[in-house]
Amino acid sequence: MASINRQVSAFACAVGLWAASVPGHAGAQEAGSEPQRADAARLMNELMTGSGPIGGSFLLTDQQGRRVGPMHWRGKVVLMYFGYTFCPDACPTSLSNIAAAIEALGADGRRVQPVFVTLDPLRDRPKMLGAYVKSFNPGFVTLGGIEEEVRRVALSYKVSYEKVWQRGSDYYLIDHTSFTYVLDREGRYVGYFPPGTSGNRMSEQVRSLLPVSSP
Repeated sequence: MASINRQVSAFACAVGLWAASVPGHAGAQEAGSEPQRADAARLMNELMTGSGPIGGSFLLTDQQGRRVGPMHWRGKVVLMYFGYTFCPDACPTSLSNIAAAIEALGADGRRVQPVFVTLDPLRDRPKMLGAYVKSFNPGFVTLGGIEEEVRRVALSYKVSYEKVWQRGSDYYLIDHTSFTYVLDREGRYVGYFPPGTSGNRMSEQVRSLLPVSSP
């Protein structure tokens, strides 16, 4: 147990310190309101200082209609991203980087579970989510549910988001923070990658959480 704790601490420290050196690492799109900016700042501070619990057990609905959560991916490192399918730029970029990280790991990529949690469950239905992630990596698990339970999970990971309605339209975008969260093989939160982190950089850090392969 001590060796696992040291490994987790080293990982979190390495990623967190690297994140702090990257301009714009906060990952928040411009918020749509003053209360949202204040809320985003509070959640960002809690995430970056590690004040209070982050993550935890949860159940949401995957693209097959099953209720799943971190306990179902025990034995794998999880790379988890919160976004939505109508997202014009940040989401596809981050999902592409996650897919690139798994590819860079080679055979070890089978021991990494990519997860995409929608922040827009009203529009992002399970089949739509499943079709969306296939273009990035067919191994992606997508998660959704009713808005209240999605919000609970998002807030547990300090994700800030808000609908921004387009003037004179019933169409909206979602302003949201854009981190990739890392869970270890026991489903515990151990760190995050800021937006723009390359697949190679992710793979270097994730490899440290994987067991050494037998020769």
